[in-house]
Formats: sequence, C-alpha cells, structure tokens
Amino acid sequence: MVGFVVGLRRFLGALALLLLAHEAAAAEQPTFVGRNGTKLVVNGSTFLFNGFNAYWLMNVAAQDQAKVTKTLSDAAAAGLTVCRTWAFSDGGNAALQSSPGVYNEQVFQALDFVVSEAKNHSIRLILSLVNNFMDYGGKTQYVQWAREAGEWIQTDDDFYTNAKVKQYYKNHVQKVLTRVNTITKIAYKDDPTIMAWELMNEPRCQVDTSGQTVTAWVMEMAAHTKSIDSKHLLQIGFEGFYGSTTPDKIWLYNPNGYQLGTDFIASNQVNEIDVTTIHVYPDIWLRYKSEEERQTFLQQWISSHWNDSMNVLGKPMVFGEFGKANTTPGYSQKVRDDFLSYVYGEIHSNAESGGGSHSGGLLWQIMGDGMESYYDGYEVVLSQDTTTTAVIKKQSEAMAALANKLAASHD
Repeated sequence: MVGFVVGLRRFLGALALLLLAHEAAAAEQPTFVGRNGTKLVVNGSTFLFNGFNAYWLMNVAAQDQAKVTKTLSDAAAAGLTVCRTWAFSDGGNAALQSSPGVYNEQVFQALDFVVSEAKNHSIRLILSLVNNFMDYGGKTQYVQWAREAGEWIQTDDDFYTNAKVKQYYKNHVQKVLTRVNTITKIAYKDDPTIMAWELMNEPRCQVDTSGQTVTAWVMEMAAHTKSIDSKHLLQIGFEGFYGSTTPDKIWLYNPNGYQLGTDFIASNQVNEIDVTTIHVYPDIWLRYKSEEERQTFLQQWISSHWNDSMNVLGKPMVFGEFGKANTTPGYSQKVRDDFLSYVYGEIHSNAESGGGSHSGGLLWQIMGDGMESYYDGYEVVLSQDTTTTAVIKKQSEAMAALANKLAASHD
C-alpha cells in the first residue's frame, strides 16, 4: 500500500510538472491579432504597433538567411513589431511560382524561414499575395500566363475579370494559406505570427477608373480567402484613392484629382475586409508642389481616411507605406527625420484620440547591411542611420506606452 501511495505521488508530481511545462509553452505562443470594431486587439487588449516594409525577405532568404536574421534583429531592437513583405514572386528567375501552380520548393522554404525567424524576433507579418506592378511578376505575369494558355487578353486589367486569371490567383491564395511551414510544422493559415493577408500590393485599374471593377474583384477574392482562413485579418492593400461612390472626395483629396480605378469606401465596405490601408508619397504624387503644399496634402490625406475608417467604415486603419527618398530635391537626413516624425505624430495622435483606431504605420523601407543592390532611395539601414533609428525607436516606445495606457483604462 505504501509503495502504491508513493508511486501515485510521483505520478501526480510528474503530471503537475508536465502541465506546468505545457502552460508555459502555451504562454509563449503568440495569439492571433483580431478586430473589435475600429480597433485591432490581442487577448482582448488594443493592439498598436510601429512597423516596417521589407518586401525582399523571401528572395534574400533564398540566398542569404543571415541578412534576414540581422535585419529582423535590428528591427526588433528598434521596437518594430510588424513587417509587411511579399508572399509572391511570379515568373522569371528564382520565382516562387514559375508558372501557374508550379512552385519552387527552395523559395517556398525561404518564406518558411522568414515566418519562423519573424516569430523568433516577436515580429508579426503582413503577407501580400500579388503585385499590381510588373516587379516580381504581378498581374502582368498572370495575364501573360493566360494569354499563353489561349485566353483572349486585351490589357493587364483583365487580371480582375478574366475567369482563368482569377482562378490562377485563387489557386495561389490556396497554396500559400495552406502551406505547412517546414520549420515550424504549422500551416500558414494557423500561424498567429502572420497578422494579416493582403490581397494585392496597390491595386489599380486603368480601364475602369470608377473603382467598380476592382471592388467586384475584392468581393470575390476576399470571400475566397476567408473561406480558406477565417482566423487571420484581411486587407486589400490600397493606397487610398477615392472613387465614384464619393465624387466630392476625388477632387478634395485625390492628388490632382486622379482616379486610378479604386474606390476606398466601396471596396473597404466588403464584409470580409477587416482593415483599411493607405499609402502616401507626396514627393512623387505632388512633384511640382512646394513642401508646404505637400505637408498640407499629407495631413488631409491621413485625416480624411482615418475619419472615414472610423465613422463610415467602422474599421481600424493601417498606414501601409510612407517614406522620404534621398533623391528628393533638397533632401537631407534631417529632412527625412522631420518627415517621419510628422507622420509618426499623426499616427499617434489619431491612435490616442480614436482609442486605438489608427493601429500603426509601416515605414518604406528597412534594409539590412550589405544590400546596396536593393536600394531604391527610401532605404533605412538601422545599424547605420543612427538619427533615423532614434526617431523610429521613439515612435515604437510611444505606441507601446499608448497601448499600455489604453489597456489600463479598460481594466
């Protein structure tokens, strides 16, 4: 009997240790970023972030994983907690998808590494699924594949309407979302390291400037994406151009009254879209305007979209891309730092007054050391650009402090 009792005690003790270990492991696992009205939330608390773009992570990881690790390590040290990057590379050399449905396993394993390494550095990912532009294939490659398959293709914008092209895209979404990571053994659709999927980088449509064609595509593809994965957030990837449902805003806010085939309001009203996005490049969009005019435009662009996201759409907003190129006339590092400080101030102010509705911003873009061949004029190398890194760290700390304040106010 004594032996039985001792054995039972040992068994119960071992069981208790096992349960504690399991609980500790579970505590270390990140939880999904969700949405509650106009806010992003994690475990019921408002989720705010300071983030960055590094579109190149998968492609560089296929060649030199150390560069990816160093970049993510430097970003984490600067308090950056969200990264937007490409989950596509269509056609051409060393592509992820060399032809419809044909994938390069080595490149896919590079994307596996990016997801795994992001988790190791407590950085969440926004993964974009196709490009509007020809870089890394994009919609041009998709319609070319369809043309080669015998489809009658008029323009690249048939991407949004041709049945075969749309099926190519749907197949890619299916492939990426159901991919089981060879390192973590977790399917992408089940991995909370991924914060959100993005349907397309900067959709535009020249053949239908009203935005209706793109909105119809968003409706179809958002429903398809959510049918595979309802756990993750979904965003379109818009720059923010207004369309035909708000004609007054085309002239009030679109730079020079441009219509680029998108409708910020109509497309973001699609139920399956969780997060609105804007991008802004006043130096390009308002090339011949003064710096003062550009700043006025910038302030109005941010304010208008944030108000619409809050009050019309009822969804959180993410500032998906912004930066200052070193090719801009009159550029200096101080000019760039001042620009970033201004944008960061607007994001923080909106987040504070809206209780977290402006969730964060993603600087374009962070580069690692020794990546000169990828430079585009907007690059920030955290280990070298010390004053800019200080500006970034300050924003990271401010957004983290605000998140804590909002959490405390709801306790």
